[in-house]
Amino acid sequence: MNVTLYSDGSSRGNPGPGGYGTILEYVDPKGKLHVREYSEGYPETTNNRMELMGVITGLEALTKPCAVEVVSDSKYVVDAFNEHWIESWAAEDFRRGKKNEVKNIDLWERLLKAMNPHMVKYTWVKGHEGHPQNERCDKLATSAADRYVKEENEMTDQTVT
Repeated sequence: MNVTLYSDGSSRGNPGPGGYGTILEYVDPKGKLHVREYSEGYPETTNNRMELMGVITGLEALTKPCAVEVVSDSKYVVDAFNEHWIESWAAEDFRRGKKNEVKNIDLWERLLKAMNPHMVKYTWVKGHEGHPQNERCDKLATSAADRYVKEENEMTDQTVT
C-alpha cells in the first residue's frame, strides 16, 4: 500500500505554544482517495519538536506496513534522512562530538521506531508556496498552537484584572 504523509509543525515562540498538522492520503485499488487529518497542540514546545511529532503521528497511525512518502517543509526532518545525519547520530549514541547531544533524542528514537515496519522516503517542499496539503497542514498546526496562545492570553487577562 502506498501512502503519502504530509506534515507541518508550528510554534508561537521557540519555545512557546505549538502544534502539528498531519494528513495521510491513500488511494485504494478502486481509485478512491482516503484522507485522514491529525492535529494536536502543546502549551510549551519548539518548532522542531512539532515538525517531528507531525511525522511520528502519521506513521504511528498506520496499521500495516506501507510504502510511505513523507512530504514536509522541514529541512530539519527531511535532511536528517536524505543527508544521512540520522545514521551518524545513531552510530554515536545521538551525540555530535564528545559532549554535544542531538536535540530531541526522544522524538528521533520514537520516529525511527515508527518508521520500522515501513519503507519511508522523505521529500522536501518549500513552505508557504501554495502546495495544497502543506498549506492545510500549516493551518492545522497553527490552529492547534493558537488554541494555547488564546488560553495563555485569557489566563493573563484574568490575572491582571
